[in-house]
Amino acid sequence: MIGYDKRSVLEYIKEHDVRFVRLSFCDIFGQLKNISISSSELERTFEEGTGFDASHIRGFLNVEKSDLLLFPDPTTLSILPWRQSESGSVVRLFCDILHPDMTPFEGDCRYLLKNEEKRLKEKGIELSSSLSCEFYLFKNDEDGLPTLDPMDRAGYLDVAPLDKGENIRRAISLTLEEMGIYIKSSYHEKGPGQNEISFRPSSLLRSADELILFKSMVKTLASRSGLFASFLPKPLFGKAGSALPISLSVECDDFSSYKEAISAGILEHIMEMQLFLNPIANSYMRLSSGDIPSRVGYGLGNRRAPLRLPNNRKRVDILLPDPSCNPYLVLLLLSKAASLGLDSNLRLRDDYGRELSSSIIDAIAYAESSSFISSAIPSNLLSTFINAKRSDFEKASSSRDPDSYSRDMEYLVT
Repeated sequence: MIGYDKRSVLEYIKEHDVRFVRLSFCDIFGQLKNISISSSELERTFEEGTGFDASHIRGFLNVEKSDLLLFPDPTTLSILPWRQSESGSVVRLFCDILHPDMTPFEGDCRYLLKNEEKRLKEKGIELSSSLSCEFYLFKNDEDGLPTLDPMDRAGYLDVAPLDKGENIRRAISLTLEEMGIYIKSSYHEKGPGQNEISFRPSSLLRSADELILFKSMVKTLASRSGLFASFLPKPLFGKAGSALPISLSVECDDFSSYKEAISAGILEHIMEMQLFLNPIANSYMRLSSGDIPSRVGYGLGNRRAPLRLPNNRKRVDILLPDPSCNPYLVLLLLSKAASLGLDSNLRLRDDYGRELSSSIIDAIAYAESSSFISSAIPSNLLSTFINAKRSDFEKASSSRDPDSYSRDMEYLVT
């Protein structure tokens, strides 16, 4: 909750009969992890942290450097409404990850984004972001396992009885409000069983936190309704893919003077960023299906361009990302590219003459050779991320049915 500090969090814990606290963080791929502690342990944890073995977290550290500490960020307090009972409440706090010597862990993507936001503010740049997340709701089988059978056959902006997602979207919206997260809109998207929730603008760090909480909560509410929520970019072949459109804006009197420079900075580096915007093999099934044009470019009213500059709006829309991404890394890279555009007062070009990557292996090559990426992401984190993505690609390629392999593997984690 915005404005909370350690003391007010501890007071909230007592006043609301909170019994357990979830200490949350993400791995470098954006997958949520947490440790649950008793509320009586929170005050000590604020001062001393809570340790965990990082060697068991994919993409973190080797066994020789496995000890890390979680320190809760009091400004991120949120209630978990679906966990409330007569025996007490449950809350969640995002954490900073530190080494035992109290130095920041280089694989803490949330810390990297927090640091970048601070750097921009020191330069007088206050970026805000607004995210819209598309996802599918599938039925479970008689054993409670997910299928690829959508919960309905409705289309874009349909209503009940065609749209069977109205009630769960309402539950999602109300639950988000209880958690202090407010949305702009929710509706049925183009695909069968596909939905979209759009969030109000917020700071970069808060936007990333909200998306992580949102995905976790949607999966929980869907499961309680006998459904499975999939954030895969392309879960159904021949149907609409799921995107994660991101809007960026700058707090200033004359945004028009910033708009072109921000857009040009992002387009200048968008191919180098693509591995992080579209980080799994399934991402490129979405891109190859024509959901997004294959060439680097922008449009004014074109919702299908990789980047859009809406007329008479104080924002830049980046339409390339998908929900399988790590939002901390994506917002870090987009803000750094926007900042470079502002620093150099870059101008948009009519023709960038480049094709976006059509496979994850091409995206890996661009990221690996990019001085922009290597300057934005710590070397250990970058090499670990790239090696993991290359390994996933090789496993999918060696499978008898690569599409099925990548779909099944990613279906469980996104």
